[in-house]
Amino acid sequence: MRDYTILAPEGMHARPATALVKLARQFQASILLKKGMKEVKLNSLLNILSMGVKGGEVVTVLLDGVDEGTAADALDAFFKEGLKDW
Repeated sequence: MRDYTILAPEGMHARPATALVKLARQFQASILLKKGMKEVKLNSLLNILSMGVKGGEVVTVLLDGVDEGTAADALDAFFKEGLKDW
């Protein structure tokens, strides 16, 4: 479980959400995004957009599976570096 603050002022819109789904699909691990009490799988653009994540909000990523360590490293890079460029 890892927490991330969304650095992009626009929040999680369609372009970064699409990139996040593509990234998550590369791994066998189950990957969930949580904001408040709501959790969604990172396997669908609509799942992510339904969260309504805005800039400055904190989200939690939950990982479970054989390659969760590798997935966690890739997601770290995405949230810390890739997301702020959108």
